[in-house]
Amino acid sequence: MSTSATGVHDRVREFVLDSLLLGDASRMPSDSESLLESGVIDSTGILELIEFIEEAFGVHVADDETVPENLDGIDRVAAYVTRKQA
Repeated sequence: MSTSATGVHDRVREFVLDSLLLGDASRMPSDSESLLESGVIDSTGILELIEFIEEAFGVHVADDETVPENLDGIDRVAAYVTRKQA
């Protein structure tokens, strides 16, 4: 992972922990784990995640990009943002 990709990854992890889990590190899923299946995120949380991505990284998340392959997991979100920034 490049330095910028690592920075994206770390910021996404921090958002999940602080905003979605309200600081409860005991519920933090692994980076490759599904946020939906682990109960970390729901439909409202997806909207919060999209807002965070757009504001924090300056990328637009199109409606057709709101799919699990892009947004369901810390690794997937970080990879998606890194691709969008390229």
